[in-house]
Amino acid sequence: MEKIRDLIIIGAGPAGLTAAIYAKRAGLDTLVIDETGMGGGQIVNTYEVDNYPGLIHINGFDMGMKFKEHATEMGTEFADVTVTGVTKKDDLIYVYANDAEYVSKALIIATGAKHRALGIPGEEELRGMGVSYCATCDGAFFRKKVCAVVGGGDVALEDALFLAKGCSKVYLIHRRDEFRGAKVLADKVKETENIEIVYDSRVTEIIGEGSVNRIKVENIKSGSVTELDINGIFIAVGMDPNTELFKDVVELDKSGYIKAGEDCITSTEGIFAAGDLRTKKLRQVITAAADGANAITSVSEYFNNR
Repeated sequence: MEKIRDLIIIGAGPAGLTAAIYAKRAGLDTLVIDETGMGGGQIVNTYEVDNYPGLIHINGFDMGMKFKEHATEMGTEFADVTVTGVTKKDDLIYVYANDAEYVSKALIIATGAKHRALGIPGEEELRGMGVSYCATCDGAFFRKKVCAVVGGGDVALEDALFLAKGCSKVYLIHRRDEFRGAKVLADKVKETENIEIVYDSRVTEIIGEGSVNRIKVENIKSGSVTELDINGIFIAVGMDPNTELFKDVVELDKSGYIKAGEDCITSTEGIFAAGDLRTKKLRQVITAAADGANAITSVSEYFNNR
């Protein structure tokens, strides 16, 4: 067994790396576990980030590396291993990874969430080149252009309304004949002139060389296939939090997110959750970084009150 550390952070995206920076400033003996060995989290796959204060027109990879560089400069220790389990015994947290056992007095889970993909041809190849999963992150790049939104829940409806403010036209493609989202949002979408709703349909292929320029759309009822000329497609069919490993140590909501508020405190004393995997309204880099800072404040209070 390794030495008992003050804190282990699982995950090295913006939430985990910010937590590491704040932990080192607080004088906590900290280990960050990152199975990728690179750091940066989801953001490294984003073509450009244009909404993080102070970092203008930075691409996602460079931004992720800046987070990692800052944490490394602070003296953060990293372990590039894959976590296989977590338990809590006698006020200590045990993290199991690659046949090793890591022990700490507190734990921050910051493994993030992944956007649910359509799994169709062209999606992965054109990710970040017109294929996006975050309208508020990337919508500004498509002003006066034609875009499509895929989905029928609140997020898809909100994305369509958000994009309609700047895009010349927005197709909203939904596989059913009615929306699952709130009626008030659905009504606003129907009233918005530059949103065209495509019911009973699914996108079967995303096409483009270097960037998206059209999609194939199949009508589920008739089987007919049409092509739509677009510049970008925003996929809003849900997210899957990376929390399966932790379901036995912290309480999850019905969608699998860890129940934790702005203080990042979970149902289990000494275990905290930061970033996209916790229950929250907005999941972006800036809110993930904020979680990292808040989590360390809660960790410090936890230690002070023991």
